[in-house]
Amino acid sequence: MNTLIKILLYFALLVIVPNLSHAQNAADYNKWISKASKLYDSGEYKSSAEAYSLAFACYGGKAYTVDRYNAACSWSLAGIADSAFSHLFTLVAKANYSDYKGITTDKDFNNLHATEKWKQLCNTIKENKEKAEASLDKELVNTLEKVYESDQKYRQEIMTLYEKKDSDPVAIDAMWKKINKYDSINTIIVTGILEERGWPGPDVVGNDGCTTLFLVIQHADLKVQEKYLPMMRQAAKENKLNAAELALLEDRVALKHHKKQIYGSQITDLPKRKFLAPLIDPDHVDERRASVGLGPIADYLQRYDIKWDVEAYKKELPELEKIQAELYR
Repeated sequence: MNTLIKILLYFALLVIVPNLSHAQNAADYNKWISKASKLYDSGEYKSSAEAYSLAFACYGGKAYTVDRYNAACSWSLAGIADSAFSHLFTLVAKANYSDYKGITTDKDFNNLHATEKWKQLCNTIKENKEKAEASLDKELVNTLEKVYESDQKYRQEIMTLYEKKDSDPVAIDAMWKKINKYDSINTIIVTGILEERGWPGPDVVGNDGCTTLFLVIQHADLKVQEKYLPMMRQAAKENKLNAAELALLEDRVALKHHKKQIYGSQITDLPKRKFLAPLIDPDHVDERRASVGLGPIADYLQRYDIKWDVEAYKKELPELEKIQAELYR
């Protein structure tokens, strides 16, 4: 399961849940998705794939794009090609999936490569890609591809350094300096584009290009974020920016202004404590997240080994606000 693909797919959703207010359906869906992910991680691919099927059954066979993609991964690794292809062709047909490079480099699908269906699938993905990119500004797309590469490359490298048991603080410090250097360069490039052209939408730079613009502003300093936040809000209204991406920036800016975040996207990770940064109205966070295409807060926090207990969180909130205030003094 290609991690980068998984992250990007969270921002591209099928219209899947007929009514998210059906709390029991949502709870059952999330329960099975969580189980499927754990089974995948433990190498129990067939059981993982079956758990995805049970999740999708909660909504008449419909699913989040990322979950359908991951189900295809599990079926492929379980050696059941027909089921894997069923999900992949659904993505191609209903979500206009067009990430040719991503899917052809995802090792989870190696079992499918020798089949005729794989060739058909890849040809259709290529066609989707060509259609999606037909009207794009190729020069600008190429510029943003290079920006994206430098934005992500060193962040991935520093994560590798952090994951080592004996992390080298000198190496980590050197990597942060490199990240800051490229963030500065990328900010100059992206703000230059925004000043000249406004926020170019997917019809100009593609979805990946829009995500790159967002990432650079997300990684910029507060002044830059504040300056372009109104432009990004307008872009989201015009469907030129994914609402989920805007939500992440809204949360980050709110915390920097000593306010509570809205969507629960920001985690405070201290040497001896990790927690969800102060959040407004915790009882209804999943409704706000669903409104912008983000998944349930419990599933999100699980990735950071944080268990979501809303009542416990509300009791801790005054203390968390004090800790957060100290960080942004």
